[in-house]
Parts: sequence; C-alpha cells; structure tokens
Amino acid sequence: MSRHEDWGTPQWLFDLLHAEFRFQLDVCATADNAKVPTFYSPEDDGLLQRWHGPAWMNPPYARSELTRWLTKAVEESHHTTVVGLIPAWTSAAYWHECVLQYASEIRFIDGRVPFIGPRKSNGRRGSFSPPFSSVVVVWQPNRAALRVGPSIVVPSTRRGANASQHRLFTLATARRS
Repeated sequence: MSRHEDWGTPQWLFDLLHAEFRFQLDVCATADNAKVPTFYSPEDDGLLQRWHGPAWMNPPYARSELTRWLTKAVEESHHTTVVGLIPAWTSAAYWHECVLQYASEIRFIDGRVPFIGPRKSNGRRGSFSPPFSSVVVVWQPNRAALRVGPSIVVPSTRRGANASQHRLFTLATARRS
C-alpha cells in the first residue's frame, strides 16, 4: 500500500463521470489534485462542511478515514448527489453499512485504477495502481433501489494495447450518454 493518502483521480475517469454528473464540488482534495474549482482541502475538512453538488469524492483509502467519508457521503446524499471512487472491499463493514444499504448505483471498474501521485520536487508526478480493485458508487436523494450500472474499463496505456479494451471502454461510455 502507498504511504500517501493524496493520490489523485485519473483525468480520463473523472472526465467520464463529470460528463454525466457535472460536479460542482470536490469534497476531499488538495490544490494540486482538485478536479473542479470548488473543493474542500484538508484544512477546510470536508467532513465538517455541508456539501452541495453534485459532489465528487475520492477519499483517503485508510479504513478508519474511509468509513468516516462514506458515512458523511450517506448523510449528504439526503440533499445532493455524491459520487465516490472507493476500494471494492466488499467484505468490509463499510461496504455493507454505507454502500449496499444506501447507494443508488454501483459501477465496478474492470482493471486497476492508475491513481495520480503527488507532484515531486522535479515537478513530475508518479502513478500508483493499488493491489485491489476500485468501484464508483453513486448516492442520490430519494434513492429508489440499488442498481449495478455499466462497468467502466480502464484503458490500457501499453504499446500494442488490446483493441477490445478500447472498444469496451467506448461502448461503456456510449451507453451512458
């Protein structure tokens, strides 16, 4: 596991979701990795703020922190849509207490998400794919019933990438429009 907790969302994934939800707030970001102009930094402490939205959330993945952010997402979803990128740890208590019980939609990601690392002293960024899968969860006001949405496929960046991956990604994108 990485020692950093401020790994940014890959732009391609955010753009895919932003096209659908039109996020107005990034609830846990830094000035370096915020995805929209309005964001809560660690100094603002998004856990203490009222969220408006739709709101984007890529929370710290440490389990103690993650549970606090997911509980807050559930609370805020009573009045606004919250979309979160979280670990797909389906055996964790938070999965049952915050996701299965309150989410409107779950979108599994086919492939490991290459998160964007903090900016280094030379100005460059690294990337990090955790050793587990991630999932996009949507919490909405007036939740009807939980549904599993279309999968999101991580596009390959290797030379000679499997063309079917790109086709699947395009199809998954097209179905949502």
